[in-house]
Amino acid sequence: MSDINSKHSALLTDLYQLTMAQGYFHNNKLELDGCFYLFFRDYPFNGGYAIACGIEQIRQYIENFHFTKEDTKYLSTITGSNGKPIFTKDFLDYLEGLKLEVDIDCVDEGSVVFPHEPVLRVCGPILQCQIIETAILNAFNFQTLVATKASRICSAAKCPVSEFGLRRAQGFAGGVWASRAAVVGGCASTSNVEAGKLFNIPVSGTHAHSWVMAFDSELEAFRAYAKEFPNNCVLLVDTYDVEQGIKNAIIVGNEMKERGEKLSAIRIDSGDLTWLSKTARKMLDEGGLPDCGIILSNDLDEYSIKSIYAEGGIFSGLGVGTKLATAYDQPALGGVYKLSATKMHDEKVWNPHMKVSESSQKTTIPGVLNVRRYIDDNGKLAGDMIYDVSMGVDKTCTIVDPMDILRQKKLGEKNYSDLLKPLFKKGNLVGKTFDTMHAQENAKQGLETLDETQKRTLNPHTYPVGLERTLNEYRTKMVAKLRGIS
Repeated sequence: MSDINSKHSALLTDLYQLTMAQGYFHNNKLELDGCFYLFFRDYPFNGGYAIACGIEQIRQYIENFHFTKEDTKYLSTITGSNGKPIFTKDFLDYLEGLKLEVDIDCVDEGSVVFPHEPVLRVCGPILQCQIIETAILNAFNFQTLVATKASRICSAAKCPVSEFGLRRAQGFAGGVWASRAAVVGGCASTSNVEAGKLFNIPVSGTHAHSWVMAFDSELEAFRAYAKEFPNNCVLLVDTYDVEQGIKNAIIVGNEMKERGEKLSAIRIDSGDLTWLSKTARKMLDEGGLPDCGIILSNDLDEYSIKSIYAEGGIFSGLGVGTKLATAYDQPALGGVYKLSATKMHDEKVWNPHMKVSESSQKTTIPGVLNVRRYIDDNGKLAGDMIYDVSMGVDKTCTIVDPMDILRQKKLGEKNYSDLLKPLFKKGNLVGKTFDTMHAQENAKQGLETLDETQKRTLNPHTYPVGLERTLNEYRTKMVAKLRGIS
């Protein structure tokens, strides 16, 4: 697979990560190991699940991580309030020779995941864990949003969906990774040729209204396009008048049929899509083109698609751009990366840490964490247990909602598997990575294990995620101690 991060330096981070790193360097913390975990607090789009994405970009970032002389030269120019450099020469020299030695465990890309549970864990020298935080969050947060939005849209569509949001996406790199995330989430193809090349994913497209306007007539434009692309002909019929456009498309479609070719589909990009799709289907059938498809586009999302279905709209494919590639109705996932344990490098036992906030939602979970996913006898997901690997799991297999201790569930002796799997060990890639289509298949299989009520677009049933009972009790005692009320 091609690598689009090879030119990205380790400077893809926030300044405070580097100032903390220098603080660790000068305060004898180079032998201190930290354990951090990444999670998100709320369901994206008020839904019932998320599709984990961004792991491939994280893999590329970690493998290419290094500070160049140019990087450290730039850092040496950053000054504080007194006009003097904030970074010392010995620290910058250290950065130039830095090689990552972190362990990273994470969910498989495309996995169905839920709020509060760890989706990625980083353990290793705390200085290194700190520097890579921002880039990891950047990759996971954005791409998980897009993949989840794509999943919701494709679920509503029940037909092939092409992503074509590059022109509205958040910059060049954002557009490329958004296209990949959309395919992970379920899209059949993308219009983004760069993404197609980099990630070996299907590309698709039609023509613009400008093509039609560049000719003396719409019929002439359609005939020219059909002649140029007889094996990939989709005609955009709403440049001037949709019904006349359909009539012209029927003329060209029948001419193609006489040549042993086929008009694949027409596309409608404006107007009342329900009404026009029904009109188009009737006209195409009566015009001798019952196998010609109908593709709809125009600021679609899962809600408008469901509405078109409910009103009897007829279509064989959809093109979705802006509201998919930009995760239009939710600009950020809100994933966070929190320290949960430390130890000296030569020690084996981790010391748990947690943040205790005025808000219970922002109180973190201590320990070296993993997630155990339980499966019921019908092959459906029964619940996810967050547990500390050093504590193990209580024999009752009870989970406690971290936001509401009254919400508890016994998962029993069901089949289970751990979600976090090794990806890097001491900075070296050890885990398997998934290509885009494999990640898409993971997402598809994961969604099939969810109950239908948990996949509703509106007011979905909440999937049970909770702390292992022993961990919950430990966390409660730790909160009391840290707040001075024990």
